[in-house]
Amino acid sequence: MHFEVAHDFPAARARVVDLLSDPDFQTGLDLPDLSRPEVVDHEVDGTARVLRLRYEYVGQLDPVARKLLSGRRLTWIQELRLDTATFEGTLSFSAEADPGRLNGAASVVIDGDGSGARMDGGGARSQRRIAGDLHVRVPVVGGTAERRIVPGLVRRLDVEAAALTKAL
Repeated sequence: MHFEVAHDFPAARARVVDLLSDPDFQTGLDLPDLSRPEVVDHEVDGTARVLRLRYEYVGQLDPVARKLLSGRRLTWIQELRLDTATFEGTLSFSAEADPGRLNGAASVVIDGDGSGARMDGGGARSQRRIAGDLHVRVPVVGGTAERRIVPGLVRRLDVEAAALTKAL
């Protein structure tokens, strides 16, 4: 199922990228229905930033989801890749137990909003746009599961954006 979100920030693109890829910022977030994440990997290589986090879903699961999990915990790896030269990247996620059944990927673009933002990342404002798809590849219930998961995913991105705005 496709999803798209956009968030405006009161800071330059470079500052937004720095915070989004900061393990301390991410592990300090309280996101709805999720445990605080565990840092799996954090890399800075030239202009590339990579942050891999492990989350566990701790909210209420419907009976069908509980049955599909067969008593296992619902954990997944989320990877954010951003480039400080282009201010573009990807956000991907996949279930640890069965990545082929639950996964997704999105493009991430951080633009200046035209209010004095410079191409070098300077300026006073920026906007993050995320567009991607979530897939639940389970016969019969996959589409229903996607329609239930995507609103929670978007809500958590909104909460992250609000915390980012506050931190900026």
